[in-house]
Amino acid sequence: MQIYWTKINKIVEETPEVKTYLLDCPEDFTWDEGAHTHFAFEGFNAGEKPNRSLIRHMSISTLPHENAIGITTRIKEECSEFKSILRSLDVGHEVAIFKTHSNIPLRREDKKVYLLSSGVGLATFRPLLLDYFDRADNVSHVHSLNIDSSKDYLFTTLFESAPDKKFTSQFVDNRHDYYEEVKNLSADKDGLFYIVGSDEFLAENIHVLLDQGIRPEQIKLDKHQKQLAEFLTIEV
Repeated sequence: MQIYWTKINKIVEETPEVKTYLLDCPEDFTWDEGAHTHFAFEGFNAGEKPNRSLIRHMSISTLPHENAIGITTRIKEECSEFKSILRSLDVGHEVAIFKTHSNIPLRREDKKVYLLSSGVGLATFRPLLLDYFDRADNVSHVHSLNIDSSKDYLFTTLFESAPDKKFTSQFVDNRHDYYEEVKNLSADKDGLFYIVGSDEFLAENIHVLLDQGIRPEQIKLDKHQKQLAEFLTIEV
């Protein structure tokens, strides 16, 4: 396993609770849209076993051509030890990234793609949308639906409906409106449904989609194959 040590180059305050940490790109480090990585602090591998409290599984919210590895996360006032340490870091501090992989690259199958996310989960979809805007081949349309009760919606200038690019975007602040819209979107029985959020959020969305007749193979999750099978066998 290769561990890349790199430095924080810039910190962007996206909303009062959400920040993007832009990291320098190590020379031979690359990734695909929809990628996640293990993000860790100094000392995580100092002992015989990794200190898991200093490691988090995080999505990369940028693409390689942006020349920065973006880690976008919500840090609340009351937060975990990991988030507390992250909040204290500044430009120039060193962090580690390793085990980078993409479970949800943009599928180009001449179908509509639906991006369903909760809160900061939208950051996982930012690279997919950028990739689509750069090259729309074999994707008939993209629709994004995000729920965020804080109403501090992320990336609103990017996630703005653009009919000429065959892209539509919706933000809602409550569960009722969100799941009613998921039901409306599932009228497309041939679409591809990407979901990013907490495990509970994934389970609720999968339940609604399967109940509406969407097949398990149409649902895309940022999970390894074994986890995928567990989520997609939810009883309807």
